[in-house]
Amino acid sequence: MTETALAELDARFRAAAVREGIVDVRYDVIDSPVGELFLAATPKGLCRISYTVDDQDRKLAERFGARVLRLPLDDVRRELDEYFDGRRRDFDLPLDLRVAPFYEAVLGELAQVPYGQLDTYGHLAAKVGRPKAARAVGTVMNRNPIPIVLPCHRIVGANGALTGYAGGLDVKRHLLALEGSLEADR
Repeated sequence: MTETALAELDARFRAAAVREGIVDVRYDVIDSPVGELFLAATPKGLCRISYTVDDQDRKLAERFGARVLRLPLDDVRRELDEYFDGRRRDFDLPLDLRVAPFYEAVLGELAQVPYGQLDTYGHLAAKVGRPKAARAVGTVMNRNPIPIVLPCHRIVGANGALTGYAGGLDVKRHLLALEGSLEADR
C-alpha cells in the first residue's frame, strides 16, 4: 500500500470515528506566534488550550474519556489565527468547562473582560461575590484550561503589575501588546 493510500485510509478512519461518536476528545497541535499550542475539544466544545504538549493526551484521557484521537480542529485554529492576525477580538467557540463551581464563576467573569482592557484579581473576586479571594482567583487563572480564549492574560495585580502566566510572562506581554493594552514600562 502506498503512503498516499495509507494517509487516505487514516483520514477516513478518523473521520468515521468522529461521525460515529466514538471519540471522547479530539486534539491537535498548532504553531502560533507564541509557540506551539495544544488544542482539544469534546463534542460539546473546546476544552483545552495548553502551552505544553507533553503528556497532554494522557491528561485528556483521564479527564474526558479514554477515546482520544488527534484530528484537526479547524474552527479553533481559524479563530486563533484571526486573533493573532488582529482580525478577531471575541471568540465564538462553544466551550466544555468541567470545573468546580467557583472556577466556573470566575472563568465566566473572566470571559467578560474585553479585548484590550485589563482587570485585577481582586476585582474579579469581588464580581463573583468573594471580595477577599484574590489569591483564589489567581489560582483559577493559573489553572485556566482555555487560556487566550478565556483571557487570563488580561488579569494583572492590584498595582497593575504583570504577574505569572502559564505560558510565561513573555507570552503574556505578547498577547497584551497584540491587544494594545501593554504600557511601555511593563
